Amino acid sequence: MKLYYGPGACSIGIHVLLEEIGRPYEAVAVNLREGAQYKPDFTAVNPKSKVPTLVRDDGSVLTEYPAIAVWLASTFPEANLLPKEADALARALEATDFAVATLHMQGFSRIFRPSNYAPSEADQAAVKARGEEIFQKGLAWFDKALEGKEYLTGSFSFADSALWYVSFWWAGRLGKELPPNVAAHYARMNARPSVQRVLKAEGLA
Repeated sequence: MKLYYGPGACSIGIHVLLEEIGRPYEAVAVNLREGAQYKPDFTAVNPKSKVPTLVRDDGSVLTEYPAIAVWLASTFPEANLLPKEADALARALEATDFAVATLHMQGFSRIFRPSNYAPSEADQAAVKARGEEIFQKGLAWFDKALEGKEYLTGSFSFADSALWYVSFWWAGRLGKELPPNVAAHYARMNARPSVQRVLKAEGLA
């Protein structure tokens, strides 16, 4: 397997799952800041110009965070990343989609790239504020979902990698406070050897 990732981008969560699985893989860094995702070498692999991108052993390409996460968890059951009960699996999918589609795409996208949403520079502060509002509301949902649990479905699953990467952006990058249960989850994730290896590998330790 080959993972195309951007250091510190959302692909970091998939990177963690690959480390949890423990099977051989190659990690290829894509310099998103320099626009490498738009260059022919990368678009030949993924014309969406996005990470994470996973090239599987048969040469087929899989894109989009939830799809890759579920495929990895399903393909390598020995890693215990896929909840066995239907309700727990549904909850894991629910949490992953909420982290990626709402906290990341709606919240952080406004914080990181307000110019994409603002008609003028004068509006950018309001756009960032809206992004933070969306993100904090999402954190409150996750805090409630974690009540009485160490991980989102009770035991570690693919969903925890998605919550971890958005928590990393919020707390690790922006230095902002996480609500208590999410903060405990973030600390628990940071203590996992897989996370520590990935942070080191991506130059973020």
